[in-house]
Amino acid sequence: MKLHINPKEGKPIYRQIMDQVKYLIASGRLSPGDELPTVRGLAQDLLINPNTVARAYRELEQAGILVTRQGAGTYVSTQGTPLSREACGRLLLERARAFAAEAWHLGYSLEDTIALLREAHEEQHEISNDHKENLP
Repeated sequence: MKLHINPKEGKPIYRQIMDQVKYLIASGRLSPGDELPTVRGLAQDLLINPNTVARAYRELEQAGILVTRQGAGTYVSTQGTPLSREACGRLLLERARAFAAEAWHLGYSLEDTIALLREAHEEQHEISNDHKENLP
């Protein structure tokens, strides 16, 4: 699981972690029962305070998205995560807003920005097809 924290985003780091974990679950990259990195391990990877990771995990657990087993780790809930299509849409909209703002600041037109998004989408489609072909 690879997360990216942007201290300049203006959103608290624990919220960035929460949103990215939700996104990974919604996109299927994290499945029910998958183990997440330890609080200390993720904090070390992201170069942040372990309390920040602990807060994100705690809030995700309170929302029913994660389950912590004392001494065994933190896992994606197998009880079904409450991430509806609407919630997924909100996550994507947040990412789209950040992408649009960055493109605007770099001087990209709407058309150029859409072209970049289209290119990235096509690349993802090719990656998915390659992955399917390599499955047994």
